[in-house]
Amino acid sequence: MQGTTRVMLLVILFTASVIGYAASQEQGAVTYEKDVKPIISKRCVSCHGSNAPTIEEFKKNEEGFKQKNKGPRMDTYQNLMIFVNGTDTGALMRRLDEGKNTKDGKPGNMYKWLGATDEERAKNVETIKKWVGGWTLKRSADITDTERKAIKVLEK
Repeated sequence: MQGTTRVMLLVILFTASVIGYAASQEQGAVTYEKDVKPIISKRCVSCHGSNAPTIEEFKKNEEGFKQKNKGPRMDTYQNLMIFVNGTDTGALMRRLDEGKNTKDGKPGNMYKWLGATDEERAKNVETIKKWVGGWTLKRSADITDTERKAIKVLEK
């Protein structure tokens, strides 16, 4: 009886520790709502907010919208997903990359807007990279199924 009780106690303790570890990992997960939305709201919505064109509208008149300092709308999780793992997969990553993943070492054209200082930009791009998971600069047509599945982008 004593051996059975000891085994049961060990099983209970092991199960509790696994559940506790899983819960702590989930709390540490980078999500759109908790981590990415505040960056987008502070650093991007003046050009990519609710008054910006949809991607379809933008593509019809790119130069006209660029002259007005407007890019495609990225003000919601659903709108942002188009550029992360949707019809324009990788576009967000190509534009925000700090240059570590490019052949010429140059950052993407929107990297400079991720912060007022080098430190803030580095912190924000790292947060977005953790959120994305499978950071790729490839275009939608070139990305493999495995690479697409590596993109995590939790909403909540």
